[in-house]
Amino acid sequence: MASKKEEEGGKKPAVTYWKKDLVVCPVCGKKFGQEEMHKGGGRMIAGPLTDELHRVFEPSKRFGRVYPLIYDIGCCPKCNTALFWNDFTDIKDKATFERLDADTPQRQKKVETVFPNFNISTDKKFIERNLYDGVAYYYLALLSYEKVDLAYGPTFKRALISLRLAWLCKDLETACPGHNFDYISEVFYRKALFFYQQTLINETSRIESIESIHYFGPDMDKSYGYDGILYLCGLLEYKYGQREDESLRLKKLSEFKGAIAKLFGLGKSSKEKPGPLLEVAKNLYDNIAKELSNNNIFSDDD
Repeated sequence: MASKKEEEGGKKPAVTYWKKDLVVCPVCGKKFGQEEMHKGGGRMIAGPLTDELHRVFEPSKRFGRVYPLIYDIGCCPKCNTALFWNDFTDIKDKATFERLDADTPQRQKKVETVFPNFNISTDKKFIERNLYDGVAYYYLALLSYEKVDLAYGPTFKRALISLRLAWLCKDLETACPGHNFDYISEVFYRKALFFYQQTLINETSRIESIESIHYFGPDMDKSYGYDGILYLCGLLEYKYGQREDESLRLKKLSEFKGAIAKLFGLGKSSKEKPGPLLEVAKNLYDNIAKELSNNNIFSDDD
């Protein structure tokens, strides 16, 4: 937090700070700084929670609009390996590092194609990230987790990253309209739909466990666990699922309607489930039920 003297002198209060210890990239050995957001001081003014479980933060007079999510991802300035900060130490798989190392040129080329001229800070010159840089880091993380061993839950992490990318690209479109970030946001929503549903498939088929996941999000203020995964699978299908094959869409919606009813106690046998997830789950249940009813489709819980 900036001192009173700094504010009186006209210096803008700091939103972030650099942690004392440098991070060591497990892929190339490069040391680099970790930028963290200051807590408190009016930096984050919590607004409403969307149906996507995304917490909207209101701008403040003192700090303007801040984007807390962009600081959750670390990115090596040398090989462009991008991961959630804890995974720089939690991942121990040598084969993962070898795959990431081999993929460095392709990863760098892909991110430059979508987000050219983004900045990555180094240990010699710390450059505070902005929204554009933060989105580029997330895209690099999406590419990086493609190479991570299944023991570390990469499918779920790609789902979470894709959903956050969709949100952040919307923010980019608002901040800098006319650069097709709204279109890119839609692409990431569809990726999130695929990866969230694949997470369920992998978990139930015992291909990939989510037991190693420390935090389920999807935003930074609350972890909704497995319930949140199931809810988001249904919500994303309802909002962003394919519409070319109507019969397939209705079949999937019917399946998720039943799953949501059983998990959250909706339908005929309603029971209490605390937290904001219950309200949005009820709304999703009602919306799906209405669409199915309009198409004369009824599920067992009706």
